[in-house]
This record gives sequence, structure tokens and C-alpha cells, in this order.
Amino acid sequence: MERITMTLFLATTLLMLSGSPLVNAQKKKSHVASPTPSPAPAPAPEYVNITELLSVAGPFHTFLNYLQSTKVIETFQNQANDTEEGITLFVPKDGAFSSLKKPSLTNLTKDQLKQLCLFHALPHYYSLSEFRNLSHAGPVNTFAGGDYTLNFTDVSGTIHMTSGWSITKISSSVFSTRPVALYQVDKVLLPEAIFGTDIPPMPAPAPAPVIAPAAADADADADSPADVTKAGKSPASSTPLDASASSQVMGNLVLALAGVLVMFL
Repeated sequence: MERITMTLFLATTLLMLSGSPLVNAQKKKSHVASPTPSPAPAPAPEYVNITELLSVAGPFHTFLNYLQSTKVIETFQNQANDTEEGITLFVPKDGAFSSLKKPSLTNLTKDQLKQLCLFHALPHYYSLSEFRNLSHAGPVNTFAGGDYTLNFTDVSGTIHMTSGWSITKISSSVFSTRPVALYQVDKVLLPEAIFGTDIPPMPAPAPAPVIAPAAADADADADSPADVTKAGKSPASSTPLDASASSQVMGNLVLALAGVLVMFL
């Protein structure tokens, strides 16, 4: 009897506990799904060292020296790695600077030289395919701002650019991975804002060689056949023919005279 009473007591106690708020809360907590982990952030783009790129390619030593002496390289480096826009650089080879005779860069002030360096960059990353759209956009602002603009033209897939003094083209892609694009150009870009609008005319193309008339006549005489007389014979062959006819006439006269003498004898 005591066992039955104890069993009923325990069963009643368990029922009361199972219906308590604390037990229900613990059950609910045990059924709550764990939160979904958030995706890992995208890796930051690799740091691009423009100085290193220009040092190993080219050679672009002259242009790199100008960027470093004017501290423009720091501006370009910050634009490449600290902004979402990126940067596009047009880099002349050393030969483009050595062949530049007029105008000269030696008389430029430090500020003008800085603007010249900034003029060789666009404050945005452009792939080669995107220049087709720029060719219809009119003048494009460079890093120098203001009147320092470039005009682009797509000629059968080759990108040409003009700056007033300079007419050149992109000859090759040195590096083109967002956020930095480096393109080699054949000439130094010279802005009108520094060198003015008194642009010398382009030299005329060399004329085609002309053959002198005397030489042409001599060649024609050498190729033409010898003169022919009206009878269809050359003058040199007419003299022997005339001598042969005269000999024949003389022979006939001698025979005639000989016949006359025979008759009288």
C-alpha cells in the first residue's frame, strides 16, 4: 500500500513539473534553431605598386623619374589603392622623351611639370574595350583637371588620342587589372594649357620621286627600233644596194659597145 502511494506521489510531482513555465521555456530553447553564420567578407584587392610596375617594364625610367621628383607617384598610388575608381595611366617610353626636341621640357616650372605628369592619367580604371565609348564622349578630363583634356578615337580597334600638340596611340597594354591600367603610348602628351595653342603645322609628306625627262628620253631611244626608210629598209642597208645597181648598168654598157664593134669588124 505504501509503495502504491509513493508511486502516485512521484507521478503527480512529475506531471506538475512538466507543466511548469520553467520546463516549457527550457524545451522551447532546446528547439530554437541556431543562427546561420554570415558569409565571409570578400578579400580586399591586392596592393598595386605602380613604381614597381614601371621599373620592370618599358623602359619607362624617364617618366618614372618625373613622377617621383614631382611626388605625383604618391597621388597615383593613393588613387589606385584607396579609392573605388581606380586609375588609368598613359606611359611614354624613354625614346619618346629623347626624341622630343620642340617644345622642350627643360624650361618648365615645377608646377608645370607636375601638371604634365597628371595629364598622363585618368581618375578612373578603363579597359581597352571601354575606350570605344570614350571616343563618342568628347573631351575627357584627365587627373590634371580644368582644361587638361584628351580626345579619343577608335580606329579599327586601335585607340588614338590627341592633346593639341600630340597625336599618338596606345601601342600596347603594360598592365590592365582593376584597379590599375597602364598603357604604353608612342609620344609624350603635351597639353595646350602649358604649351599654348600656337601649334606648328605637321610636316608635309615627302613627294614621290620624279624621273628626269632626259633620262626618260634616253630610255625610250634605247628601247625603240632603228629608223626605217620609206621603202622599208634602213639607211645603212641602202648604200650597198645602190652600188650593186650601178655596177650592173656599167656591165650592160660594156656588152653593148662590144656588140657594136663586132658588127663593124
